[in-house]
Amino acid sequence: MDTRTEYEMVAVPPGRVTLSDRRTRRSWPVELAPYRLAPCPVTQERYAQVTGERPSSAQGDRLPVEGVSWWDAVRFCNALSAQEGLAPAYRLDPDAERIEWDSSAEGYRLPTEAEWEHACRAGTTAARYGRLDDIAWHRGNSHEQIHEVGGRQPNAWGLSDMLGNVWEWCWDVYDAEVYGSYRVLRGGGWFDERWSCRASVRRRSHPTFRIDDVGFRIARSL
Repeated sequence: MDTRTEYEMVAVPPGRVTLSDRRTRRSWPVELAPYRLAPCPVTQERYAQVTGERPSSAQGDRLPVEGVSWWDAVRFCNALSAQEGLAPAYRLDPDAERIEWDSSAEGYRLPTEAEWEHACRAGTTAARYGRLDDIAWHRGNSHEQIHEVGGRQPNAWGLSDMLGNVWEWCWDVYDAEVYGSYRVLRGGGWFDERWSCRASVRRRSHPTFRIDDVGFRIARSL
């Protein structure tokens, strides 16, 4: 995947996805309008171009940026929007760490977890959109290290690394009553066992959390 392809957002069609949570054994349907999603996680090169920072543990321009918190990800979205002259999607109150999403804004943002799963499945209904070793870097084939984006087969909509390589921050709060401000992570990472790399798997973490197998990809509303 070259840089030009990485920067070209993929048009995701509208649809319906049913989310589920193993912990609560709950499921719920979500209707989705069309949107755009980056074909791969944000790379270290692009993150540095926008922010001037290289926070990752393993260094490489084509590697996914990792070691970034949810707050880092939303600030990146606003910074990229500003660079491109787009209305920012997020209104931030840095002192109180409050945030509002302006859903009418044209700027960059994190996908919701429903958007993420809909895009990951790309019209499929199985746990994965292909044979795992063909589509994802996971503990069984990664040699316990992160890999460059676009190195595995994309799904039918042209989205790469939806499973494996790095977990991806989503917009949503996981469960406010139980976990407070914890946000949703999706997709599995390079150090995860096979069962974690499935379209339906949800993980959670505090929005200030940073670790070497968590990154993000960006979306835009239409």
